Amino acid sequence: MREMPLISVEGVSKRFRLPRTASDILTGKPPVAVHALNNVDLEVHRGETLGVVGESGCGKSTLARCLVRLLEPDEGLVRFDGQDISLLRPAERRAFNRRVQMIFQDPYSSLNPRMSVRQVLSEALSVHAMRQKADIPARITELLGLVRLPADAADRYPHEFSGGQRQRIGIARALAVEPEVLVADELVSALDVSVQAQVINLLLDLQERLKLTVVFVAHDLRLVRHISHRVAVMYLGKVLEISPTEALFAAPRHPYSKALLDAAPELDPARRTRVAAARGELPNPLDLPAGCLFNTRCPFAFERCFAERPHLSNRGPAHLAACHLTDFGKPTPATIAAQ
Repeated sequence: MREMPLISVEGVSKRFRLPRTASDILTGKPPVAVHALNNVDLEVHRGETLGVVGESGCGKSTLARCLVRLLEPDEGLVRFDGQDISLLRPAERRAFNRRVQMIFQDPYSSLNPRMSVRQVLSEALSVHAMRQKADIPARITELLGLVRLPADAADRYPHEFSGGQRQRIGIARALAVEPEVLVADELVSALDVSVQAQVINLLLDLQERLKLTVVFVAHDLRLVRHISHRVAVMYLGKVLEISPTEALFAAPRHPYSKALLDAAPELDPARRTRVAAARGELPNPLDLPAGCLFNTRCPFAFERCFAERPHLSNRGPAHLAACHLTDFGKPTPATIAAQ
């Protein structure tokens, strides 16, 4: 019997209405909205790392905020451990907030500059009653050790730390309430490349030691490949492909996924390509194209792609893609032998 997913996203859509000007009101122009999420379906299984990738503006961060209920979907629902999180009672909501923690992109703005590290961690421990008052100092020392910071960091302020150290403090704050799930929104994108590897390796170590489930939102495919068990590819607020990581990188089954992989920078100059990954510009999120959302940029689009929006369908073991080209990217015997 298949295990129930820890998190399931079912038909989630989210729109952000733009403010109407006086001219809009006088002329009777209807309100317009940015379509941030468009009927997203997704599952996150206990103990895995799910990478969520896509271009800037594709809805990755909006999805992350819906998972932790910082945003409420306009349609659809998010279930955690089988429960619709929009229906949680106050005590259940408090427990959910403890069990699912978010780590934000910018370590420079996500910490209160007026609070020492000790105060930041004490607040998290006290609000959720994680320790008796007398035990809080020892727990703070333990948390700093978990994220590889010295004990004397507790009495310093955020401005006294580097970006990588601040992000470690953010991770320690999330771990203070002993969560089951970490939602990491562009965790290392604001950090230097040399520091990124340290933070990513720390996250991998913590996941193994603490048996965490991680949703890792990023635009760097190399990082996602290194850290994720499965990958969800998003475009214009919709998931176009979900696959085990190595299967996606070996044989993407959606043209957009292939475009992303082709556009990813190669460290080996001999393997770099000058071929454009995807033609044209992103469509206006205020006016999405009919049919497949990628049809304006896809070199393989045909008549059906402009009339009918494809849904995720099976393309291999645990591999789903939303594309009318059912054989696109299907591994050939030669490809399989090369792997």
